Amino acid sequence: MSDSSDEELLRSYQNGDSESFKLLFQRYRRPLFNFLLRRVGDRGRAEELYQDSWTKVIERCGEFRGDSKFSTWLYTIARNACIDHQRKMKFRGHASLDETQRGAAHPMVERVPNPGLAPDQLAAGQALGERIRIAVEALPEEQREVFLMRQLQGLGFREVAEIVGVPVNTVKSRMRYALERLQLGLDDLQEQAVEGAEKA
Repeated sequence: MSDSSDEELLRSYQNGDSESFKLLFQRYRRPLFNFLLRRVGDRGRAEELYQDSWTKVIERCGEFRGDSKFSTWLYTIARNACIDHQRKMKFRGHASLDETQRGAAHPMVERVPNPGLAPDQLAAGQALGERIRIAVEALPEEQREVFLMRQLQGLGFREVAEIVGVPVNTVKSRMRYALERLQLGLDDLQEQAVEGAEKA
């Protein structure tokens, strides 16, 4: 059964096989949570949206007709949960006291440090991860969501377009602008790397 496609597993679950749902859940547990965490930047809020997304999958599994891939359908549900959350936050007019303050969230790129690295090298790696996280957070929302889906979730342009509800060329354009902004925002890192290489 582990060789079954996502769509086959969902159909089995629709027919009453709870083991199929467990397999689907295991396949997408980490990628979906990471997507939500990077979208909202707060672990507690990401956990709420994660639970909400899976609840909606269970509630709406009968609506899935196979017109798109399961992953497209799942990420659309998760994306809509994020949009609903953002609307609620705008309506409230201020950040929740439970949310992690800007700059205090987990770094976008979590690395397992090499125990052989010197403390200054470890600090440089953490600083780099923080710079990247801040640069990605600074992207306009439309560009950031395309970047996260494409680069971190590994979704194709067509699938991202289906999730976001825009033409493929619009997704490609948003991705290009996101990469250009990131390159500009992180340009000084390239200069430092060149200077470091010249000194070595």
